[in-house]
Amino acid sequence: MAAFSLHGDLVWTEEIGAFRTLEDGYLIVEDGRIKGISKHRPDMDIIDMAGRLVIPGLSDLHLHAPQYSFAGLYMDEELLEWLDRHTFPEEAKFSSLEYADKAYTLFAEDLLSSATTRFSAFGTIHVDATLLLMRKLEEAGLSGYAGKVNMDRNSPPFLSETEEDSVSGTRRFIDAASSFTLVRPIITPRFIPSCTDGLLERLGVMAAEGGIPVQSHLDENLSEIEWVRSLCPWASSYAAAYDRFGLLGTTPTIMAHSVWLGDDEMDLLRKRGVFVAHSPSSNTNLSSGIAPVRKMLERGINVGLATDVAGGSSLSMLRMICEAVAASKLRWRLIDEEDRPISFPEAFYLASKGGGAFFGRTGSFEPGYDADIVVLDDCGCRTPLRAGLGPAERLELYAYRHPDDPVKAKFVKGRRVL
Repeated sequence: MAAFSLHGDLVWTEEIGAFRTLEDGYLIVEDGRIKGISKHRPDMDIIDMAGRLVIPGLSDLHLHAPQYSFAGLYMDEELLEWLDRHTFPEEAKFSSLEYADKAYTLFAEDLLSSATTRFSAFGTIHVDATLLLMRKLEEAGLSGYAGKVNMDRNSPPFLSETEEDSVSGTRRFIDAASSFTLVRPIITPRFIPSCTDGLLERLGVMAAEGGIPVQSHLDENLSEIEWVRSLCPWASSYAAAYDRFGLLGTTPTIMAHSVWLGDDEMDLLRKRGVFVAHSPSSNTNLSSGIAPVRKMLERGINVGLATDVAGGSSLSMLRMICEAVAASKLRWRLIDEEDRPISFPEAFYLASKGGGAFFGRTGSFEPGYDADIVVLDDCGCRTPLRAGLGPAERLELYAYRHPDDPVKAKFVKGRRVL
């Protein structure tokens, strides 16, 4: 892979809460990785983005690709009703590969134009449609995980499997996904209410034996938590139920939401090295609550950000950064004054290096990190103040005013994809 240098105004974080910047700098890339940063023009091919913001690619730790079709609709219901009335009927349509092709083409195109370079996505229970999703994302040049969803109980007849079909379908999915290089499979039980104990146990064994990561939902909604208590009376908590089945950190694990974690659950998530996908937009839209992000960080839990489309209405991780800050302020003011709000630089860290750690060394401009790079064109920000702002301030202005704008350029592992 050819070496090159990207010229622009660089903004990144190496530690949570502190921006690093270099105006009119050069980001040097060799063999798909960050080689270094220079104030002086290096003797190599230059990609000139002078006057534009250059940031690390952002990582979306949790989104539902088939739900993108109705993102922005049906936001007046809570989680369980919303699933039954809208999500499950929509996901059933992906039994048709013709429909899946149309929907996933649009999803991949729009994700490509966003600031996201890494992702962890839910598909549906349909093996072939989820493989199609992986192919669309691979062809777009994006990198991450996609999972065939498992559902063998408490699911409508048009979107349900038997335990045997779910296990055999997951095995077929994992085997077929070996043909992809950028997008890898992830084991995806939807959540405990939709999976029998037998299925969860077998998925845990499959994950451990194959070294395959896991993604699911945890403590999102109060009604959901009560449901889990009734289904798993033997478990001390929702997290403990996953842990019993080997689905909590036996392999790299993402648990989305985690809005209502108890202290024992926080200790367990930290001990197991689980990544929490904080989804502020979805948590608001579905009236789920405000996650205790500051407490999680202080307890040493890995936290990243997520759009959770279509609970969240946008694929923009820049928007999620701003919404994470806003949600934390409401939690501090209205719920717990010991939970200090998270700052914009802290939220950016969660969206870049913090969440990116799930995928390896990505989300920063430190030497040796994957060259996942996004260029933002903030020249159109209409304020006379822009000329006097530094790169970090310009990034904040752009995130709040233009979070859904298509990016100017994007690189994944040093390869230009946009």
